[in-house]
Amino acid sequence: METFLELFGQSGFSNMTWGNWVMYVVSGVLVYLAIRKDYEPLLLIPIGFGIVVANFPLANMASYGEGIIALIYNSGIRTELLPPVIFLGVGVLTDFRPLLGRPMTFLLGAAAQLGIFTAAIGAAYIFGFTIKEAASIGIIGGADGPTTIFLTSKLAPHLLGPVALAAYSYMSLVPIIQPPILRLLTTPKERAIAMPPALQVSKTAVILFPLITGGVASLAVPSSAPLIGMLMFGNLIRESGVTERLRKTAGGALIDIVTIFLGIAVGATMEAERFLTLQTLMILALGAAAFAFSTAGGIIFGKILNWFLPEGKKINPCIGAAGVSAVPMAARVVQNFVSRHTNGEVNPLMEAMGPNVAGVVGSAVAAGVFLTLLT
Repeated sequence: METFLELFGQSGFSNMTWGNWVMYVVSGVLVYLAIRKDYEPLLLIPIGFGIVVANFPLANMASYGEGIIALIYNSGIRTELLPPVIFLGVGVLTDFRPLLGRPMTFLLGAAAQLGIFTAAIGAAYIFGFTIKEAASIGIIGGADGPTTIFLTSKLAPHLLGPVALAAYSYMSLVPIIQPPILRLLTTPKERAIAMPPALQVSKTAVILFPLITGGVASLAVPSSAPLIGMLMFGNLIRESGVTERLRKTAGGALIDIVTIFLGIAVGATMEAERFLTLQTLMILALGAAAFAFSTAGGIIFGKILNWFLPEGKKINPCIGAAGVSAVPMAARVVQNFVSRHTNGEVNPLMEAMGPNVAGVVGSAVAAGVFLTLLT
């Protein structure tokens, strides 16, 4: 009997805390959203699983421990390996033609980074976070998980769990968060604007774009080169037409493998004693504000542009909401919103993809700016 009691005393059951149970609930919510609502399942299921195993008492399965997941975290995230590899796959899967066909929409993608800087300033000067912590929180507004992880792992690794959870959660909740903001900031007349056809994009243009954009961005903000460089390399693989095997690998098996490791390692940073703090609640609130301001920034800038554009060339300001880099979900949300409010007469999916893919570049550059100024 004594042996049994001793064994039980050293088991996880006897060492469970209320915090562990709370984290199991958090994991369950994420998995529910992934499976029942189809909200970013490729990300939320690995993150949810990582949360569970990190909160098995005495199992040493957290990212900050010494087990196998810590090995993934230390070799994949702390070394900055996994986020740029994700960007390689994203580049392969991204078609920049909608952006090249309407170059003006690049401005909407830039304007939609407003939430990054708004939230960073608020975190530093209102909530008392350090400058590096504030920058890591602000980048949530870019709605780009790998960029958020890349920046936070360098500036504030102790906040990686709540920051990454906020980023991926709000990305998955785009269909819920953005429509009320679109409804508030646009009029029925603006929603009904049908944009003129895009310019024809040549093969030469789509090949030169990743070379020129990657070079210019990396020279202007060298700290963004790991993300921008891999993004544009992936896009060059896609558009060259002569690297089909590389395209299939980078856009398929490679990005899937890295997503699994990244998700589990990020989820496993959320141990109860580290995650269940007032600081986490503040980060979640600031992340929501960042996302809202980014959505609003793109919409409002679209309305401003229309002041200077002649009739027949005005843009539908709703597409500015797609400037957050949740690709392609944000563009689909805009498409569904506009189509529903115009009885299917206006369907700006391809128009919204322009600022959507521009947002990927914009958030990576914003992260590079923070790294340049703060490291």
